[in-house]
Amino acid sequence: MRIRLKGGRVLDPANDENGVAAGRARDIEIHDGRIVAPTDLKADAEYDLGGDIVMAGGIDLHSHIAGGKMNLARLLMQEDRRAWPELPGNFCGCGGGRAVPTAHATGCRYAELGYTTVFEPAMVGANARGAHLEMADIPNLDTGAYLVLGNDDFFQRLLAAGAGQEQVNAYVGWMLEATQAFAIKIVNPGGINAFKFNARKMDLDEANPHYGVTPRKVLTTLIRAVTELGIPHPIHLHGCNLGVPGNDETTLATIAAAEGRRLHLTHLQFHSYGTEGDKRFSSSAARIAELVNANPNISVDVGQVMFGQTVTASADYMSQYRNRALASPSKSIGMDIELDAACGVVPFEYRDRNFVNALQWAIGLELFLLVEDPWRIFLTTDHPNGGPFTTYPHLIRLLMDRDFRNAQLATLNKAAQKHTMLAQIRREYSLEEIAILTRAAPARILGLKDKGHLGPGAVADIAVHKEDADREAMFSTTRFVFKNGRLIVKDGVVVELAQGTTHVVRPEFDRAIQKDMDRWFDEAVGLKAQHFRVADGELRGGAGPTVLNCQGVVP
Repeated sequence: MRIRLKGGRVLDPANDENGVAAGRARDIEIHDGRIVAPTDLKADAEYDLGGDIVMAGGIDLHSHIAGGKMNLARLLMQEDRRAWPELPGNFCGCGGGRAVPTAHATGCRYAELGYTTVFEPAMVGANARGAHLEMADIPNLDTGAYLVLGNDDFFQRLLAAGAGQEQVNAYVGWMLEATQAFAIKIVNPGGINAFKFNARKMDLDEANPHYGVTPRKVLTTLIRAVTELGIPHPIHLHGCNLGVPGNDETTLATIAAAEGRRLHLTHLQFHSYGTEGDKRFSSSAARIAELVNANPNISVDVGQVMFGQTVTASADYMSQYRNRALASPSKSIGMDIELDAACGVVPFEYRDRNFVNALQWAIGLELFLLVEDPWRIFLTTDHPNGGPFTTYPHLIRLLMDRDFRNAQLATLNKAAQKHTMLAQIRREYSLEEIAILTRAAPARILGLKDKGHLGPGAVADIAVHKEDADREAMFSTTRFVFKNGRLIVKDGVVVELAQGTTHVVRPEFDRAIQKDMDRWFDEAVGLKAQHFRVADGELRGGAGPTVLNCQGVVP
């Protein structure tokens, strides 16, 4: 098939970093699912875009869409699907839900917003097979998952025994391959493990009460492993002391601990809290943004809080145990997961008249607006923890429209308004910057060379939006979305279901680790190591993964 998109205004910052904010007028040509250089050949189909805005398909590098925690959240939040039922007449029967939509609905709702690739940021090894089966049920999206390491007993034992970096690297490589993962995620480094030994708080240099290992040691060892294995995406870090006033000092110390090596700080809003003021809760967004700006090795996503009902789901049960008393509705789930990690599910409603919630909202926006480089900050709500991904259009308008943002701020808790500098920040994001932080930048940091842009050779994942001064209206719907060159959304409605692919990494590592893994699984796990491994044929109905081979580097 040869398809031609005519008369659109193309926003493609990956190929034009000094681009035109309003979009550059040019045609896009697609042949067999890839973008090609324009030709004079007759097209099988042509679409007249009439000046509409054309961007690459959106890429969300942090959204909880699959795995044990999300299934527990769906079971817990039956009222979510009652409040947001499937729309009548929906041809694909995708089910309902907003905070925790079904897997099928997740793919449809993302596609309608113009997204074509989404990464699950917290896959536990013990649940990897189930997470992949669930991602296979998500239509219209390419997916991948970050493997949670750092709290698993095998790793903690390695560090406690003084294992060399080569052995750690071999373990990380084996686990990435066995679980068909794309990157490494650390959740509260060492803190989940310490919780099992009755610790309820864990600072960066505090030793695990059983293994004697500090979060700093966990972090620096895994940063080095990922670097030496050549994994494209840096360590994806959910740091210590999430949601705790005063955690800004931990965040600043964590940036320093990276010592110039690449590190991605996820849902940074939840780690940017000071203790100033009469309520002992304040914004440290300015301090943290200043250090992020000064350290080009650091990238961040925000985890923006959006008002309304949602559910928080996290492997950080140390945090979720503390927050369970705040559950709304009043119910929660907490569990240990073998020797890997934990899981906590706590429903929550963010209220605009609540001081803490209103200030959380403002802190997230301060971070977006004070971090200067749009190539190192990414649009997320930590779905569903800060709010559903379906609120992205509203968030985009907040970033692009200062008057609208300040009008929203004026309706919030009065005390919170006095504790934020948001009203004084004049910055407004441009369309070009939105294309960077939702398309070009995620592709770059993930190492996806054929995504996030519209140049020849790129996968033909394309979103077309009608220009609208109301940016929320503009990004709430799409005129067309193409997945691998197939039309899947027309006039804001899913018209076709396409099967995506699963992105995985395949690093080189010392395979002598296999003997250690066989012994560990026989003695501690109760499952053979060979049965733990997820085979290529188990992904996407046997279609297998899209493999990103890794080039190891000299430490």
